[in-house]
Amino acid sequence: MSTALKWKLLVGFVLVFLAGGMTGGFFGASQARHFFFAQHHHRGVLAEHMRQRLRAELELTPEQVAKISPVIDNAAAQLERIRMETGQQVHATMTQMHREMAANLTDEQRAKLERIESHHRTWRGFHEAPPPRSPAEERQE
Repeated sequence: MSTALKWKLLVGFVLVFLAGGMTGGFFGASQARHFFFAQHHHRGVLAEHMRQRLRAELELTPEQVAKISPVIDNAAAQLERIRMETGQQVHATMTQMHREMAANLTDEQRAKLERIESHHRTWRGFHEAPPPRSPAEERQE
């Protein structure tokens, strides 16, 4: 095998590798954007996803889809309500835990805990609005 052929093969492998990396990066970024910023849990989107999946997997006729659509819409509404209530319960539990912990922390540790809470509030803002604060919470500040 000549030296020129070896270099051509090497360059070809490198180009294929780079093309694969760029393709993977593009699709990975596309999925990450969808995962982090899309609103997956809107009732309409969830209901439509369930409807399409059932239609395809069960091979439903358009008439059957029309008949079961109210059931799917109702289930999607209930699931969204459960998701919201669970998220609020988790938030309330974490807030209470931080309040109780703060009494046993140094000033420096409390400042770090506040930074952690601030980071979580910022991250949570991508997904939903924070729950309304009670008057007792506002008085503590």
